[in-house]
Amino acid sequence: MNINQMCTEAFQIAKANGWHDEPRETGTLLALIHSEVSEALEADRKGDNENFIEELADIVIRVGDLCGSRNIDLEKAITEKMEFNKKRSYRHGGKAY
Repeated sequence: MNINQMCTEAFQIAKANGWHDEPRETGTLLALIHSEVSEALEADRKGDNENFIEELADIVIRVGDLCGSRNIDLEKAITEKMEFNKKRSYRHGGKAY
């Protein structure tokens, strides 16, 4: 399965389970992604590696759902961004992390 196929399937599963019966705002979908990131952080804080990995999967699935619902070519976007990142300077942006 490629990235865009995963996005389509993530959206289809969410839709089949009633999560897209009404149009969903982008902000709501982003908040759901954020909640999964917070759950991954908490699992890591507790040293629960199994749950941490599961939450990482949930993050990707939520991103896939968003992209699938908006027909976003995530595979292309990732490929282009990674090529851009290859050309960035060492620790670009002057940020601590």
